[in-house]
Amino acid sequence: MNDPDHALRLAANDAARRLSQRYDDIVPLAELRRGFELRGDRVSFGSFQRGIHRARRQVGAAALTLTTAPTVPGKPRPYDDELDAATRTIVYHYRAGSIDQPDNRALRAAFTEQVPLVYFHGLAPSQYMVLQPVFVTGDDPVAGVVTLEVGLPIADLQDQGLQSAPDHRAYAMREVRTRLHQHRFRLDVLRAYRSRCAICSLREAALVQAAHIVEDPHEEGIAAVVNGLALCAIHHLAYDRNLMGIDPEGGSRALPVSTRGRASYPAARTPCASTSRHGDSTGPSSAKVQRSTKCVAEPRLPETTSVVSRSSM
Repeated sequence: MNDPDHALRLAANDAARRLSQRYDDIVPLAELRRGFELRGDRVSFGSFQRGIHRARRQVGAAALTLTTAPTVPGKPRPYDDELDAATRTIVYHYRAGSIDQPDNRALRAAFTEQVPLVYFHGLAPSQYMVLQPVFVTGDDPVAGVVTLEVGLPIADLQDQGLQSAPDHRAYAMREVRTRLHQHRFRLDVLRAYRSRCAICSLREAALVQAAHIVEDPHEEGIAAVVNGLALCAIHHLAYDRNLMGIDPEGGSRALPVSTRGRASYPAARTPCASTSRHGDSTGPSSAKVQRSTKCVAEPRLPETTSVVSRSSM
């Protein structure tokens, strides 16, 4: 491969990677709009109004970046780009209209030339997850879609096209699915709890996290608001360490830190175990976690969320 825009692609991928690291994988649109620098010039990542972007200073025909717009509540998504678990690829749609319009030509050229792109996946309005490098590995002009695969940052950025082993790329795609799953969960939970810790009401965005009531490895560990709590970093750690839990019967009963001791409750997370007035634990009635309706039926605001120290169970 002899890509005349290889240096530009390296700079775009490097800038996108650094932004992703700086913003903990969810990059604000305002930062993406700043673009990146190459040899003293400012280069755009795209308008983010159109999904397929080829920079003005490019010499080659292939696109530089691709974007999937976030879902806006109450409005249909313009393109149903999605992760295909069966094929371990991302299905990305042509721009609507003629197959021969400039954007679609740039997209198809990325397939022909096998060049590394940067992909911005919208998670919420003005918030994007960065995937890089990605390659267009399939083109279906009849269906009007291409397939994307996530490459490896070192092996696949050497001006030789996609070189990494298929099993390595499959692992990279599983990581992408996990990241997307967790980010959607976090955004939905924090929105429901107004970015406020359900216990101490802390509103420092950098310190409030989304905690699963039932862990993800469990078959009921769904990435949905009904399975989440907004907790500050300290209370999230306490929850994960079994130092506190959910009281499905209601009523808050906090114990001093000095009385925690070693939790007598099983180490595995069983958040919906109830607590009697005398502090005796009543665990799940079977090996499968029994979820109380009060525990996960709806997102509760901090003033109605009940927690107890797990050392009292």
